[in-house]
Amino acid sequence: MPRRLTQTKPGTHQAMKNTSYESMVVSWLMQDGWQVFLPILDHGHQTDILISDGPSYYRIQVKTVEASGEDHVVHNAWKGSNVDVVVYFARNSNWGVVAPAFEDETRPLNHPEHRKFTQDRKEFLREFHQL
Repeated sequence: MPRRLTQTKPGTHQAMKNTSYESMVVSWLMQDGWQVFLPILDHGHQTDILISDGPSYYRIQVKTVEASGEDHVVHNAWKGSNVDVVVYFARNSNWGVVAPAFEDETRPLNHPEHRKFTQDRKEFLREFHQL
């Protein structure tokens, strides 16, 4: 059976974990019938995932946070970009939040416009479609 015998550097390991959350969202959206595109480089455009239903395109940013609770405050890291949706995952738990991109500098995760989900495809898609 294959076993990893090398150490992964902490920064590399964090990047791998963050990418795994993006891959989870990609998988869920593809299973829902969306066309999914991954930018080769998202610097400057703040877009991790681009989705389309054919005529329309939407930009998605995926973020992970160490949230101690739903009232955790997040910072707007995409101001001035064309991001449509931000998906937050609590790294230290099994839940996340789908939020429309906002102009405020900060917002709590439990803001009324945000939709909480457990890390499950059906729950994610149900909340995603509520935006």
